[in-house]
Amino acid sequence: MRLALFQPDIPQNLGAAVRLAACLGLGLDVIRPTAFPLGARELRRAAMDYAALIDPVLHDSWDSFLAVRPAGRLVLLTTAAETDVDDFAFAADDTLLLGRESAGAPAAVHAAADARLRIAMAPGARSLNVVTAAAFALGAAGRRLRG
Repeated sequence: MRLALFQPDIPQNLGAAVRLAACLGLGLDVIRPTAFPLGARELRRAAMDYAALIDPVLHDSWDSFLAVRPAGRLVLLTTAAETDVDDFAFAADDTLLLGRESAGAPAAVHAAADARLRIAMAPGARSLNVVTAAAFALGAAGRRLRG
């Protein structure tokens, strides 16, 4: 599986995504523009030495990501979905995509997704942190794939 972040806003979240991808042996795609320089001190601090364990693929735009993305389904995590991550049949070649922290994913990203998934939350809760949501969904995917 792969993890993809669409135009991340918060360097600490990108750093945490680097750590998550490194620890789980996942590929990582970062779709620009980002709201911060990729060499930001906060990113280096959050990723620590885990950045040396993976080679994130940087894409200049959504279109450039679509042009070269690996085979497999594009699975968008979104609060607007109706399918719960626990009810989804993940595949080993899925790319799990997360939208911007401040705005989620635009309509074009929703339209390109092969599946849209949500994480069930308590009434009144709006959303989880993007990397927390990714870890939750990847845990569900791992359980499904291992049977």
